[in-house]
Amino acid sequence: MMYLRQRKEVKAVGVPEDFPAQEENEKLDNKSAAEGHGHRRFWKILSFTVGGAVALCVGLLTSVYLATLHENDLWFSNIKEVEREISFRTECGLYYSYYKQMLQAPTLTQGFRGLVYDNKTESMRTINILQRMNVYQEVFLSILYRSLPIQKYLEPVYFYIYTLFGLQAVYVMALYTTSWLLSGTWLSGLLAALWYVTNRIDTTRVEFTIPLRENWALPFFAIQIAAVTYFLRPNLQALSQRLALLAVFMSTFLFSLTWQFNQFLTLLQALALFTLESLDVLPAAKAMWLYGIQTACLVLVCILQFFNSMILGSLLISFNLSVVIARKLQKNLKSGALLARVGKLVLHSLVVLCLTLLLNGCVKKTLNLKSDEHIFKFLKAKFGFGATRDFDANLYLCEEAFGLLPFSTFQRLSDTLLFYAYVFVLLVTVTAAFVVAFQNLRGCGRQQQGKMEVHTVDLTPDTAYNLMHTIVFGLLALSTMRMKYLWTSHMCVFASFGVCSREVWGLLLKCVRLHSPRRVSPAPCPSSFDDLSCACHARSSAVVSQISVIRYAVPTLTLLYLSYKFWPGMMGELSELREFYDPDTVELMDWINSNTPRRAVFAGSMQLLAGVKLCTGRTLTNHPHYEDSSLRERTRAVYQIYAKRAPEDVHALLRSFGADYVILEDSVCFERRHRRGCRLRDLLDVANGHVMDGPGENDPDLKPAKHPRFCEEIKRNLPPYTTHFTRVFQNKTFHVYKLSGSK
Repeated sequence: MMYLRQRKEVKAVGVPEDFPAQEENEKLDNKSAAEGHGHRRFWKILSFTVGGAVALCVGLLTSVYLATLHENDLWFSNIKEVEREISFRTECGLYYSYYKQMLQAPTLTQGFRGLVYDNKTESMRTINILQRMNVYQEVFLSILYRSLPIQKYLEPVYFYIYTLFGLQAVYVMALYTTSWLLSGTWLSGLLAALWYVTNRIDTTRVEFTIPLRENWALPFFAIQIAAVTYFLRPNLQALSQRLALLAVFMSTFLFSLTWQFNQFLTLLQALALFTLESLDVLPAAKAMWLYGIQTACLVLVCILQFFNSMILGSLLISFNLSVVIARKLQKNLKSGALLARVGKLVLHSLVVLCLTLLLNGCVKKTLNLKSDEHIFKFLKAKFGFGATRDFDANLYLCEEAFGLLPFSTFQRLSDTLLFYAYVFVLLVTVTAAFVVAFQNLRGCGRQQQGKMEVHTVDLTPDTAYNLMHTIVFGLLALSTMRMKYLWTSHMCVFASFGVCSREVWGLLLKCVRLHSPRRVSPAPCPSSFDDLSCACHARSSAVVSQISVIRYAVPTLTLLYLSYKFWPGMMGELSELREFYDPDTVELMDWINSNTPRRAVFAGSMQLLAGVKLCTGRTLTNHPHYEDSSLRERTRAVYQIYAKRAPEDVHALLRSFGADYVILEDSVCFERRHRRGCRLRDLLDVANGHVMDGPGENDPDLKPAKHPRFCEEIKRNLPPYTTHFTRVFQNKTFHVYKLSGSK
């Protein structure tokens, strides 16, 4: 015993002999660590500054590029005012007309009152434009234009379009930021922005549909995605979380306020969050915050739109409430063995689905809502749940924009390498997602307590959310071509994140076993590490070095390739000059302005009448904003001018809506753009129970019409037609007839 104690005492006495050297090493290590921390902080600030400057430059350059294309395509600065307004075709012209109406009002109060009590958009009816349509952005812009001292220097139309092109800069910067947040490098954001521009045909259509609602809404949606991505980052500080939630709330609110289809897109977003939260990939508390923000924003928009019933009856509100109720009813969903957890989740999903349908059905029945029934009829027919003769549903089904995404889209996306990169990143992250979901369902935590190693496969909540986002909106785009702009823009973000991601390349290298430490010299081992830690450090340093080389080399080479291949084409686009040319429509609008009373009521196609309202200010019988059941019925009645109906029947229908003039278009009457069965006249014939024109099959219950087609027969000036209609204008495209008994 004494001998052992003697040895210990000797050893204890011997320690101080080399203690100063050890202390000196520790001081050097601490000093090196402090210097390393200072260097890292410096480089972090420098990277943030440079990355932010690059984001701003890229956004502004994209905005200028798109504005220049718009100018070069139409020679917008040189054409007449009526031609500028005609260039806002279909529903774009309708929305812009309210901006013009607010500017022409004697006071802002009178302009606002004119929108709340509008009797010119739909004849013989006073409607609230702010309730029916998402035009608060036009109201805000008109107030801003009238308040700022810029009237002498900037025309109203330029103030409007420059605002939209400015929002495109915001859009690109939001995509840039999301990619940067996911990957950790602003090089990823630069690649996302360049992919967005080089795939312009498939990522945006702002340069030729400027006032379209999606061009207002998608920039705010992109900001929301960036804010949600930041909010879902692990280990976020409380202040950062609150600021992120504020950004999510503001962007969600603005997105919901500017687009009538917001509720359907946020519903898909809620479904993605529900899936991730159910699989324990996303923290339940954060998911609940996002559900609450979605619901609160929609309710706030509903209030601003004078309690729009379509919003109250949205599936999103019913779904979010159902999720909260189901969670209160069902507890301990994330406990038990694998099969037990799967069974609980299936039951939970069924409860949420049934509650959603029950709540939504009760609300719609109570409020007698029919505003969105045409959408569900369209979806039912589109996905093969029975054919339909419903005119409204077929009107959507026959439009190319609502058909399947054409294969040519993937060919264009492949030319820029975007599609290849996207598929690669998608395969890697989907594989990781399946592994993580399986681990979570088995009850394995993120880390095994008492063990040195964590799971070899991991998926952070922000990455998982963007993965679900791209999958859900990808399916939407594949089924409906018009929605591809939601997918392709995020495709740029997701693909650029993947090729710059440590996690994606690390997982891939581990799978193919290319992470040997001998391939790259490891960083020096800190003196405080033991032998085992040094070995792990060497191995980790080698892997990190390999990944760092790949994650910067691949995007850099891709950027060089895109610049080399597409720069000449982009410069060629900027040098290509065209001019707006539509003399027939210009002649029609000039004639209406000069030869008809200010209070005259015009009937015709929805698309043309939107231009009539914008260019002439005349009253309409119908218009392109189709989210109202009574308006859809009115449109079907007005469109009988292209059906096989008796002249007295058509006259009675038009006069019932107060029409004084009707405009017939040869491009509609003799339409060849659509195949047989999808021409407007065919849709009307089938809805009326009549046999369609031309060779081809007809349903056996369809019968030949008793009368010839109205739009063709009226041009023969036969007595039954001249009794009720007098032709007052015609050119190569349009024929205007005045109705008997009109003002």
